Amino acid sequence: MTKPNVLILFTDDQRYDTIHALGNENIRTPNMDRLVGQGTTFTQAHIPCGTHGAICMPSRAMLHTGRTLFHLKNSGETIPEEHTMLGEAFRENGYRTWGCGKWHNGRSSFNRGFDDGDEVMFGGMADHWNVPAYHYDSTGRYDAELAYIPDPPSFGNNEVKYRQADHIHAGRHSSELLADAAVDFIRTQDVNNPFLAYVAFLAPHDPRTMPENFRAMYPPESIELPPNYSGGHPFNNGALKIRDELLAEFPRSPEETKRHIAEYYAMITHLDNEVGRIIDALEESGLRENTIIVLAGDNGLAVGQHGLMGKQNCYEHSIRVPLIFSGPGIPAGETRDTYVYLLDIFRTLCDLVDIDVPDSVEGENLAPAIRSHDVKVRTSLYFAFYAYQRAIKNERYKLIEYAPRDAERRTQLFDLEADPWETNDLYGRSEFLSISAQLREDMLDFRDDWEQGNTERSARFWQRY
Repeated sequence: MTKPNVLILFTDDQRYDTIHALGNENIRTPNMDRLVGQGTTFTQAHIPCGTHGAICMPSRAMLHTGRTLFHLKNSGETIPEEHTMLGEAFRENGYRTWGCGKWHNGRSSFNRGFDDGDEVMFGGMADHWNVPAYHYDSTGRYDAELAYIPDPPSFGNNEVKYRQADHIHAGRHSSELLADAAVDFIRTQDVNNPFLAYVAFLAPHDPRTMPENFRAMYPPESIELPPNYSGGHPFNNGALKIRDELLAEFPRSPEETKRHIAEYYAMITHLDNEVGRIIDALEESGLRENTIIVLAGDNGLAVGQHGLMGKQNCYEHSIRVPLIFSGPGIPAGETRDTYVYLLDIFRTLCDLVDIDVPDSVEGENLAPAIRSHDVKVRTSLYFAFYAYQRAIKNERYKLIEYAPRDAERRTQLFDLEADPWETNDLYGRSEFLSISAQLREDMLDFRDDWEQGNTERSARFWQRY
């Protein structure tokens, strides 16, 4: 029998709790709900945060290499030849590999992973209605003149108006553009030749603009503020004045925060609509039954929680992401609560389609956990943001250490079981001193394993710590 096809749907800035079927009654995601019903969802999927202000760059490099955060090159800005990419591994095993959408890990690496593709955007973000894209270039050069991109009000005054591209689809939303490309690809596939397809959406990343009918689904005045909403973060975490945090005024007002949440939900519902079109194309082409679909997000987003707007922090809203596996051999309608990272996807897919795992891959195999409720992948996780924050999380508590430049060092401790919104800082209370001490020991063990002999940013944190 032909090996299973693999379709990876990768979203941009989608938080773990933004799927209706997984408990968010305030958002509409019928097609992601469909995947939840057809597959197995990891409800405790994480990223290790990031060693760059653009969290998505290392996150995407970890997905495509299966390597841990400090074992990337230049935070994932480039992927060296010795780090075998997911597409390379599949291509060497007879798969046709195809990609579209956002690529934030260097132009030269795109063609290493993909035989073909379309609508490729190199970089971190773009105006959703004027995406600077490339058709697949078999030479791998992706040369083009600078293309002018209009500067809509939602984009702000500091965005680059010129980007390299060989074409721009003015007036077509990025989610629709990429779904069209994926549907066209699917409709040309032969059921006897397996493929790996990667669709990297730009949504729901800002600037959050979408067709008006989706915006109208979420009147801002109807939005409920989360329990951990705040007008501002209580102390300097090292990243309070970066681009993401400047998307809303200081202090954050309830009205402006509700508008941001409404637009965030509208972007996700529109994205969900396009995901549905891709799934429908698989079904209509007779490919669905032999296709493994992975839906995941590159990082979460605060959108007003803890007084923050971005993802440059170690709170749950920013480090937890959706992760769903659906397809042949995968239990339907089930969830797993074991701790996992996105970097585990690589090794897992190798198991699910029965190909060898490259030596450079470091992630764990989630396939045993997919097959059985009883498998624990990890019982603790490590997180790091740039040179300013480190955190560790076990099955109940999370310790976050802050060592920002030119600011006071701080520590937080949360009981995630009793306080999932992370509103009650327990650090310093006598009854929690031993818990904090043990978490610190465990964090240092992670440091020695993950960071030993590594980057300047790593050294700067630990010197201040």
